[in-house]
Amino acid sequence: MHLLNLGILAHVDAGKTSLTERLLHSAGVIDEIGSVDAGNTQTDSLALERQRGITIKSAVVSFALGDVTVNLIDTPGHPDFIAEVERVLGVLDGAVLVVSAVEGVQPQTRVLMRTLQRLRIPTLVFVNKIDRRGARYDAVLRAVSERLTAAVVPMGTADALGTRAARFVPGLAPSALDVLADHDDALLSAYVEDTVSHGRLRAALADQTRQALVHPVYFGSAVTGAGVDALISGIQELLPAADGDPDGPVSGMVFKVERGPAGEKVAYARLFSGTLRTRDRIPFGDAGAPKGRGELRDQPRRRNTQPTTQPGTMSGALGAEGRITAISVFDQGADSRGDQVPAGRIAKLWGLADIRIGDAIGEPRKAYGHHFAPPTLETIVAPAGGTDRRALHRALTRLAEQDPLIGLRHDEVRQETFVSLYGEVQKEVIQATLADDFGLDVTFRETTPLCVERPVGPGSAVEFNKKDANPFLATVGLRVDPAPVGSGVRFRLEVELGSMPYAFFKAVEDTVRESLGQGLYGWQVPDCTVTMTHSGYSPRQSHAHQGFDKSMSSTGYDFRGLTPLVLIEALRRAGTRVHEPMHRFRLEAPTDTLAAVLPVLARLRAVPQSTETRGASCALEGSVPAAHVHELEQHLPGLTRGEGELESAFDHYAPAPRGTAPERRRTDLNPLNRKEYLLNLTRRVSN
Repeated sequence: MHLLNLGILAHVDAGKTSLTERLLHSAGVIDEIGSVDAGNTQTDSLALERQRGITIKSAVVSFALGDVTVNLIDTPGHPDFIAEVERVLGVLDGAVLVVSAVEGVQPQTRVLMRTLQRLRIPTLVFVNKIDRRGARYDAVLRAVSERLTAAVVPMGTADALGTRAARFVPGLAPSALDVLADHDDALLSAYVEDTVSHGRLRAALADQTRQALVHPVYFGSAVTGAGVDALISGIQELLPAADGDPDGPVSGMVFKVERGPAGEKVAYARLFSGTLRTRDRIPFGDAGAPKGRGELRDQPRRRNTQPTTQPGTMSGALGAEGRITAISVFDQGADSRGDQVPAGRIAKLWGLADIRIGDAIGEPRKAYGHHFAPPTLETIVAPAGGTDRRALHRALTRLAEQDPLIGLRHDEVRQETFVSLYGEVQKEVIQATLADDFGLDVTFRETTPLCVERPVGPGSAVEFNKKDANPFLATVGLRVDPAPVGSGVRFRLEVELGSMPYAFFKAVEDTVRESLGQGLYGWQVPDCTVTMTHSGYSPRQSHAHQGFDKSMSSTGYDFRGLTPLVLIEALRRAGTRVHEPMHRFRLEAPTDTLAAVLPVLARLRAVPQSTETRGASCALEGSVPAAHVHELEQHLPGLTRGEGELESAFDHYAPAPRGTAPERRRTDLNPLNRKEYLLNLTRRVSN
C-alpha cells in the first residue's frame, strides 16, 4: 500500500466539498453523504463554514482507496482565502481541480491552475455537476483547453447532461495521442507508424501526468456519484505516491496551526525526509522564506542570536527550537496517536510553542517557496458591546498565529488595532470567529489599500554620542540605498564588527528592520539596503570600587532609542515615493457593452493593455488599483447585463499619482517629530 497526499481545489461553489464527501463515502469512511446546504459535511467544521456553505480553513481527512492510502486536504475556494490554499500546495503529491459543468472555468479556477502549474503539481481535472440544468460538455472542455491548459486529455464522454440520469462513459479520446505525443518523441514515432498499443498509451499518460505535463479530464457529479469511480481509478493509477527517505535528515513544513482544547498549539506538518519521534528536539523557522505581514513584533521567538561570520554583513534570527511532546499521524481513515512519523506522511505535532504556519522543520526544503501575494487591504477592528480592548488584542494575536497573512498593527496612543486583509469576506470571518471562539463583539472601519514606500535615491544621517541635541549614549550613522523590488531589507556594516559589543549592533539592526515598517508617509519600506556608517559607545564603568552607572555607560536602550531618529532622517534625505497595490485583471463581456465599460474603467484608473474580440464577446486585460477592485466588481453586472466576468489578482506595486499619495496613520512613537518622539519614548519607559 502506498501513500498519496491529495489536495481538492476549486472556485467557490464548484462542488469541491461535495466531492470530498462522495470520496469518503466511496471509501467507506462515512455511511451517509453530508450536504453543504445542510451544514453536516466532514471537513467544514467551523460554524461560519456551515452557515455560509463555503470552506474557510483547510482540513485533513484520511482514507483508503484500494491499495492507496489518501490523505485528502479540502481547501477553501473563495479568493479571500487564497493564502490558505497556497500554503497547502507545498505539501501535496497531487491535486484534483474541480470545475463546474454549468459555470465552467471561473476566475479562481484560472488562479489555482496557474499556481499548480508553477509548482508542477500533478493535477486531474474533474468537471462536476453534469446532472444540473445547463451542464455542458464540449463548451466546458474547450474552455478548459483555452483558459487553463492546452495539455488536457479527455478521459471519456458524458451522456444525458442536465438530468439525474447523467453519466460518464470512460474511454480515451482520439485527441489523447496527439497531446501525449507532444511530450514523447518515441510515442510520436510510433504514432506515425500506427503501432501505439493501448497499454503504451496508458503508460505514457501516467508518466506525463506524474510529471505535470498533461492533465486528464473527467466529467461527473458528486451528488449522484456519476464519474466518481473513474476519477478514483485515475487517482490510484495516474498520481504519484508520496516519497522521501525515512533514514535521511529530518525535513518538513508546517501548513496549518490550530489551538487544542487546553489552548496548546497543534501544528499540521508534512514530512519530506527523515523520521520524527516524540521527545525529539528539532529546529524550525522560516529559513529565509518570505513571511507575511502577520509576523507579530510583540511575539518574539526564542532565537539563536550569535553573530554571522560573513564580513561586512549581519544576519537576523537563525531559527527556533522545540521538543516534540506528542504526535498524531493521518493514516487509513483517521489520525491516531503514535510515537513517530516517517517521511511522506502528514502529522499533527504538539510541543512547538513558537511554531508558525510556513515554518520549515529541520532542514529547509529548497524546492518550495512561498508564492502567495501579500494582503492589499487594511481596516481597523473596533470593540463593540463592551468588549475589552486588551482582550480583543490578545484574541487577534491568536488569530494571526493561525494565519500568518493576517497582519496586526497596534496604535498604543489611540488604542486601535489595524488588520490587513485580502477581501471583504475576511472581515465577516474574523468577526464571527471573535464572537464564537472568544465571546467578543467587534465592528470594522472603512477598508483602505495597503501601500508601500520606496526610496527615491541614497540618503545618509549620523548622530554622535551626547552631541548636538543627541540625548543618547550612542553614535549611529546610517545610509539608505534603494534596492531591487523583491530583494527585501539588507543590513550591512561599514564599521568594524569588533568596534563595539555585538549586542549594540544587533540592537541597531533589529530596530532598523522594525522602524522600516513605517516610512515617511507611514507605509512599510520593503526593499532597501541600510548600511551602518558610524558607530560608537560609552564603555561600561569598571573602576575599582565603582558599580555600574547606566547614566555614564551605553546600553541597548541608547541604540534602540537613537536608531529611529537617524533612520528617518536618512529616509528624508533619500526621499520616498508611495507605491499603491495594483491588480492584474481580465474582464470578459459582450462586445456591445464596451462603450459603457470603458468610461468606468477610466474613472477607476484601470488601464486596459490588451483587447481580444471573439465573436460577440471580448476580453480586456490590464491593471487596476486594488482600492477600486471591489467597486469594479459591484458595477460590472449592471454595465454588462449580468454577463460580465472579472478575474483579478495582486500583481505589483506602482507609483501612486503625484499629489494624491495617501498617508497612513502612524502607530510608532513618531520619529518624524523629534520632540514628540523623545516625549513618547520617555512615557513608554516610565510606564
